[in-house]
Amino acid sequence: MRTLSGIQPTGNLHLGNYLGAIRNWVRMQDEMPGEKLYFLADLHAITVHNDPAELTANTREMAAALMAAGIDPAKAILFNQARVPAHAELAWLLFCTARIGWLNRMTQFKEKSGKNREGASVGLYAYPVLQAADVLIYQTTHVPVGGDQKQHLELARDIATKFNLDTGTETFTLPEPTIPPTAARIMSLRDGSAKMSKSDPSDMSRINLVDDADTIMAKIRKAKTDPEPLPSEAPGLDGRPEAKNLVSIYAAMADESVDAVLARFAGQGFGAFKPALGELLVETLRPIATRLTELKADPAAIDAALEAGAARASALARPTLDAAYAALGLCR
Repeated sequence: MRTLSGIQPTGNLHLGNYLGAIRNWVRMQDEMPGEKLYFLADLHAITVHNDPAELTANTREMAAALMAAGIDPAKAILFNQARVPAHAELAWLLFCTARIGWLNRMTQFKEKSGKNREGASVGLYAYPVLQAADVLIYQTTHVPVGGDQKQHLELARDIATKFNLDTGTETFTLPEPTIPPTAARIMSLRDGSAKMSKSDPSDMSRINLVDDADTIMAKIRKAKTDPEPLPSEAPGLDGRPEAKNLVSIYAAMADESVDAVLARFAGQGFGAFKPALGELLVETLRPIATRLTELKADPAAIDAALEAGAARASALARPTLDAAYAALGLCR
């Protein structure tokens, strides 16, 4: 069994992507059998314009954040894409297998390009093929997927199937989706209808893993709510997006159900609930923030961890890449 997960290096983790995916990655690392690969998708990041210095800094910072959150380079393989050229090499071979009609059905390009489709990069259009290469190069058996990535995994399976049939080989393993434990969907502290995001111009909309205790308490204190007291059961939060978001954050951080949290705080207002939530966040995130600060102070150690992971990943990728070249009759 071999599992692969990736994340774009957009800088430091915030509470949304920590509770939404990274905590599940840590659990997979510790509990699932087989090899686990976690990579920073810096080749995917350049499908849109990036400041080069910022991309470098973001890659190191995200690697540090993953390690601080619990990804252990001794237990799993942690690397960034650009250190493993096999990803890009295999992508070209797969571009010649993938069909334009398949890519035209990819919904995310339509969403990301918006009204400027003609001005979007070829990379933004074709990056699902690179995603397929990311998965297939390691003979990955399982890929954790959310709802927005199922279509891309199906494309990877289609490409692998066609390549194998076209060449009369069994070059690629067809990966299976794995549904991770239910991940918390964390919304903005300023708008309960929008996901918590680093792209939100207001820093008050999110809890960053590097925020200190005073900042966390201030953000929770100023988080948008409503004047009603908390109900005793989850259905009572329907139609109250901000209240539901804060209770969901508490439940996720405490590893409790929403109903269990509400049973404890039923009838109380946010004047009582917010300080309790803030204290829970501070105590839970404190060791992560401390470790992150330590790691960021030593970029050479971050690079060494990524380089070691890339060496392990490259060794796993080489046999598949060689087999793909051979299957196509390419003389090397």
